[in-house]
Amino acid sequence: MTADRHGLELSGIGAEGVALFERALDDLLFFRPAVVGNLAAAREVAPEAPLPHVFAAYLGLLATEEHDAAEAREDFVRFRAGLERASATPRELAHVDAASAWLDGDILAAGRLLGELTVAYPRDALALMVGHQIDFLTGDAVRLRDRVGGALSAWDEDDPHYGHLCGMYAFGLEEAGHYDRSEPVGLAAVAANPRDVWAVHAVVHTYEMQGRFGEGVAFLDARTEDWSAGNFLTVHNWWHYALFAIEVGDVARALAVYDAALHNKESAGQAMELLDASALLWRLYLARQDVGDRWSALADAWAGRNDGPYYAFNDTHAVMAYLGAGRFAEAEGLLRDRRRWLAAPHPGVTNHMMTEEIGVPVCHALIAFAQGRYGEAVDVLAPLRLRLNLYGGSHAQRDAVQKTLLEAAIRAGRDDLARTLLSERLGLRPTSPYNWLTQARLAERLGREAEAAAARAKAERLTRGV
Repeated sequence: MTADRHGLELSGIGAEGVALFERALDDLLFFRPAVVGNLAAAREVAPEAPLPHVFAAYLGLLATEEHDAAEAREDFVRFRAGLERASATPRELAHVDAASAWLDGDILAAGRLLGELTVAYPRDALALMVGHQIDFLTGDAVRLRDRVGGALSAWDEDDPHYGHLCGMYAFGLEEAGHYDRSEPVGLAAVAANPRDVWAVHAVVHTYEMQGRFGEGVAFLDARTEDWSAGNFLTVHNWWHYALFAIEVGDVARALAVYDAALHNKESAGQAMELLDASALLWRLYLARQDVGDRWSALADAWAGRNDGPYYAFNDTHAVMAYLGAGRFAEAEGLLRDRRRWLAAPHPGVTNHMMTEEIGVPVCHALIAFAQGRYGEAVDVLAPLRLRLNLYGGSHAQRDAVQKTLLEAAIRAGRDDLARTLLSERLGLRPTSPYNWLTQARLAERLGREAEAAAARAKAERLTRGV
């Protein structure tokens, strides 16, 4: 039995295999593409070892790619058929069970199993990283915070992975609203590992949620070489950069980022990248901004994937692209397909709940909005607005849907609801030019010219201060 750097035993693997496995784990924590090659080498060196196979299963699931997940499931079923459970450690078997649950569609069960595992083995970095990503994919802010927070006291601060855990913890703190803690924890993680792009991402989220857009741009500009290329989070962090630009009214800059980094002819077409592209253009769509032929190219990319009902969060962003391109038939076709799928039971499949409770209603509301049925969009979205997290993503990502509700309320003349939503937003982000400009629009609708002028002046001052 061989132990890793944290003293955790791995069965069926020698020193070379452990070294390759740990190299792949380091790659995962840094979101480096080299994880694929190093993990494949570990499996080749130690074909009977459980953990490299489990790791490969996780890798096939983390990107929410339906076809990758199907391949990973086939591969893992073959491995599991030959697994001698008696020769594996309890920790390894817990990983096998967690991976099996997720591959079978029960992402919530996988998260629970990994949570139980990390209570017993708090220094299992793979379990913490994968569990953290599950919490993100299921929009669970409390577990995002506490899964890692509950393990931190078992780690030494000089451990090479401690900084990565702080980066994860910072993101959990941010999603749970602890901005006064998430910023210093995230900055410490970045100081420990400047190329820890998840930690960079956590700090950026903190600035986003506090409306500190100028600081967000400055933070990203100061370390461009560390985060802007060569990792799996490159597109997402560029998306954040573009969001900052939109907030201060620099649409040209946002579109330049879109063309260079989010979506172009060289883009890989992965779901997690396409949804960022959709989410950016949808914000401009809500603002009635012309984006040229970008919608058409993005809709083509979504259509070319031919995704089935795998992850509802992706579905809503595909619908955004179809609607932005004016391809209503494709948006409605996706919605019909998901409704047909829901007609049959899928016990234990988390995406059934996500699709039924959030995905299908959001798709319906987006279509209604695009077709000018604003009141209908409000009626569908308003009851969902406090539980959109059930289908995953972050507060910043889900804000595209929240802004759709606000815009629909204004266009539908639902002034009381629009006032309420804006009051909430201004209370949380009083430094947001978007919030003040939208407040001005509502005031103008209500004939309150002085109030509108004051709100516009406030937005201009905030923009000039960036």
